[in-house]
Amino acid sequence: MTRAFVFPGQGAQTIGMGRALAEAYPAARAVFEEVDEALGEKLSALIWEGEIETLTLTQNAQPALMATSLAAVRALDSEGVGMAQCSFVAGHSLGEYSALCAAGALSVTDAARLLRIRGRAMQEAVPVGVGAMAAILGLDLASVAEIAAEAAGDEVCQAANDNDPAQVVISGHKAAVERAMVLAKERGAKRALPLPVSAPFHCALMQPAAAVMAEALAAVVIAKPICPVVVNVRAEAVEEPDRFRDLLIAQVTGSVRWRESVEWMDRAGVTDYWEVGAGKALSGMIKRIAAGATTRAVGTPEDVMAARG
Repeated sequence: MTRAFVFPGQGAQTIGMGRALAEAYPAARAVFEEVDEALGEKLSALIWEGEIETLTLTQNAQPALMATSLAAVRALDSEGVGMAQCSFVAGHSLGEYSALCAAGALSVTDAARLLRIRGRAMQEAVPVGVGAMAAILGLDLASVAEIAAEAAGDEVCQAANDNDPAQVVISGHKAAVERAMVLAKERGAKRALPLPVSAPFHCALMQPAAAVMAEALAAVVIAKPICPVVVNVRAEAVEEPDRFRDLLIAQVTGSVRWRESVEWMDRAGVTDYWEVGAGKALSGMIKRIAAGATTRAVGTPEDVMAARG
């Protein structure tokens, strides 16, 4: 059985995530301590005891979700069912940083600092209220991309996340996204749902954030990963360290090609997907993409023990 570890993106955060792992596994606690030190603040206190509105701020949610994912990886490693048994890693948007960190390409300290910078830069790239995102359910990527292009006019509207065969997220100027939602429903979409996000991620409006990340990533050492990383913007495995920097910059404005990434892993023989960290959203997407795939969520000590078999 070929296994992949997959790592969630923004939206999976909850107050208390990872706390039980930190209490049960010293290696997991060490991850949260390292993130706190890297950021110069007690992010762990916010994660475990704070307000969800504060945790959900992009600059907090991104490093917090990475910390929780890496804590779960370290717990799995402690039980002998971690990265040594993993053939591929992949992450959804910010989850790609978790994947790179799990595979040893980025240090926890660098990943935490990069995600704090990334979160702030993405939030500051577009004034609040100018952009929007929406989930289009029941239409495939080609149909949604055509609708987005038609709705854009002289504004920006793009397919941002190709999540599964019937869920595509669009992003861009608020008015253009609203026009696209109307068009999508006229053309057979089951639903068109505005998303409660603070900025229009993964579209051309994020170019200022991409420039910030180019500068931040230039100062970071990226090592060869211990297993291939299936990257968002290419939907294929990459192992060469010198490629990751450009791919992470491109990811800020580029589409998250999650459906194609899972299809690539499926073709590569992956049958067993472990969603490591907070939530179970990726598991649902994977089951809708890869027929016969088995999934497992690993976010608590009980999950880790069950994974140990």
